[in-house]
Formats: sequence, structure tokens, C-alpha cells
Amino acid sequence: VGGEQISSIGRGLCVLLGISLEDTQRELEHMVRKILNLRVFEDESGKHWSKSVMDKQYEVLCVSQFTLQCILKGNKPDYHMAMPTEQAECFYNNFLEQLRKAYKPELIKDGKFGAYMQVHIQNDGPVTIELESPAATVDPKQLMKLEKQQQRKEKTRTKVPSESSRERNAPRNKDDPSASSGAEGDVSSEREP
Repeated sequence: VGGEQISSIGRGLCVLLGISLEDTQRELEHMVRKILNLRVFEDESGKHWSKSVMDKQYEVLCVSQFTLQCILKGNKPDYHMAMPTEQAECFYNNFLEQLRKAYKPELIKDGKFGAYMQVHIQNDGPVTIELESPAATVDPKQLMKLEKQQQRKEKTRTKVPSESSRERNAPRNKDDPSASSGAEGDVSSEREP
């Protein structure tokens, strides 16, 4: 962060955590269990997919990553499904606390919430696994409903009458020949020859 190394681990897991609007304590607890018990390491005989980070006494580095909640609108990323910053920071800190309680606190490291970070990850394999809590598999109809609610909130916050709508709502002078009788492109039947 800002050219200064604030955290690092040796062997272990780098967790990029995307927090959704819908995430609750239940999802948090599920993810903590999954992360600590996920069998992605080899055992003493070299058998792959046998040991968890806890079995091997490895470290865990957590990085808050709201961009994982991205929904593409055409080619533009939309982050309305990410939990707002203030709530997300509390959620993220609770997540770290739960990891530390369930494992060894000194083996849980993190970045700096909300900071622009340079994250260097050396994947062994490479192995990247996407985990979602059971509740994260949202029904597409529910997702559309949430998106529309969020869009309405955004429109309400930024709603300022445009110049054209102000002009349209202004009282019209009957004697003004340039005054329109309705919607754009409407042609009056009372034209003079």
C-alpha cells in the first residue's frame, strides 16, 4: 500500500473476498469453514488434494475485493451488488475475527481495507478455486429485482430535472406560434394554409 509492504505470507491461501449486498452472518460462517477446511494441499506422501491449510499449519492472507461482485452491463462493470463500503468493512473485519477464532490468529494476515493495493500472488500449480456460499446462488429473477431496486435508488439520488423537461413543463403561451401542443413530433391538425 503506497509503496510499503503491509502484509505477506509463505505457503498458504490467498483469499480474495467479494462481499455481496445479500451476505449475512450465515454466509460468513460458511465461508470461514470452507476456507479453513478446503483440501487443496498434498499430504506427506505427495498425494494431491488431501490436506487443508489447517492440517498443514499454513498461513491465510485475506484481501477485500469488491470487484468480484461485478456484473457486466455490456462492456461496463457494474458494482451495485457489492455491499456498500461502511457495511462491507464491518463485515470484512468480522470475517477476519471469525477466521482467527477458528484457527491460529498469528497465521491470519490481511491487506488494508479500501486501499489501493499491489497484490503479488505466486500460484502453486496454478490453482484458483471460486467458492460461493449456498445462499449466493441467487435466482436470476431475484437478481434482476435487486438490480432494478438499486437502479431506482441511484436514479432517485441523482434525479435533477433536465433543461428539456423544465421547458416542457413550463406554461405555454397560446399566442406563441412556436409552442408545441404535446409530445415531440406531434403535428397539430389546426394548421394554417
